[in-house]
Order: sequence, then C-alpha cells, then structure tokens
Amino acid sequence: MSARRSPWSGAVALAAMVVVGAWLVQDGSRGAPPPAPSPAEGFADGAIRPAALSGTPMAASVPVRISIPAIGVNAPVTKVGLDGGGHLATPSDRERNLAGWYQGGVTPGQRGTALVVGHVDTASGPAVFYGLGALHRGDRIDIARADGGTAWFMVDAIEVYDKSAFPDHRVYGRSPDPQLRLITCGGGYRKGQGYRGNVVVYAHLTGHRAAA
Repeated sequence: MSARRSPWSGAVALAAMVVVGAWLVQDGSRGAPPPAPSPAEGFADGAIRPAALSGTPMAASVPVRISIPAIGVNAPVTKVGLDGGGHLATPSDRERNLAGWYQGGVTPGQRGTALVVGHVDTASGPAVFYGLGALHRGDRIDIARADGGTAWFMVDAIEVYDKSAFPDHRVYGRSPDPQLRLITCGGGYRKGQGYRGNVVVYAHLTGHRAAA
C-alpha cells in the first residue's frame, strides 16, 4: 500500500495502513503466554484526554535506551521505519532485548505522539516487551536520549486490541502534549496464526532531566 502524509507529525501515515496484528507476530513462543493487561488498567470511560499535568515539551533528540523498572526492562533503542509492504517495521528478532522507535514520528519528549515498538517474544524466548501487559497506571517509563537528557513518562492506561479492530487514530493520532505509545503483540495466541492483537501502553511526559 502506498504511503500518505500524516496529519499528526508530518510523517508517513501509519493509520492508512493495515498493519495491526502483523507487526510483531512471532510463532516461536513455547512457554507461558505473556501477561494480559487487566481491564482495570484501561481507560475507565474509553476516552483519551490530554494530560493536564504533562511536562514541558523537549527539543528533538533520538532515543537511545528505554527503562521500565516495574517490569525489569532496560534495553537499547534502535530506529525503525516502514517495511517494503508499508507496515511498521520491528527491531531485529535476533536481539530479544531491543526496542524500536518509529523515526518517521516525533522523538520521545517532543510535543506529539512518539511510538516505540518491541517484540513480545522470539523463537528463542520472551523478548523486551514480554511484560507490558503486567504494567499498571502510574508506572514509570524512562527514555534516555542522544543529547544526554532523559524523558520521564507515566503510564495512563494499558489496553489490548484485536487485530481486526485496531484503533489507528486512537493510537497514532495527534496529541497537543508529549505522549508515548509502547506497542507489542498480545490478545491471545493461536498456534500457526500467531497473536490475535496488540497491547498498547499509553503514557504522558511528567518531566525530564536536561541534556548535559
């Protein structure tokens, strides 16, 4: 499918592409299924609102590392774009502890919606975002940036969507304040078919450590 210009970041429009459920599917999961988010961790009334206490937007700087203390994530971040089919690419599945930032959008901490993706598992076992479904509202996400600064985010909600009903605009849409989305596979697993959907973590910037 051909790419179009995005109304929210000036980048390639992910919402125009049928990418849901196919991004991070791995057929190598042989152990226990990844944790599923509780309905209590989703948006109570289904509405997403700008975070009233969101931190001051930061200048652009490429993310280099992500830390999520609550689930033990401490991983490098690489750049990802779109694959040959116009789908959101993923980090190499040869490295389980690696996340990917969509370089066509804003950098984490800038005003707007930044996207970070990661595998839930690979053929060799659980991967970087295996535990996303175990997060809770209020948990912290830190993203170190190439300029030496760190953006601090707080989780607002964790939701799971079936691949046939993935809300493109809800996940990727324009934000008036600095927002972050973490995306991986979830929603149940079927042998031979892979994961049925995606887990999405919504977070907003709470503050930052300035560049050195």
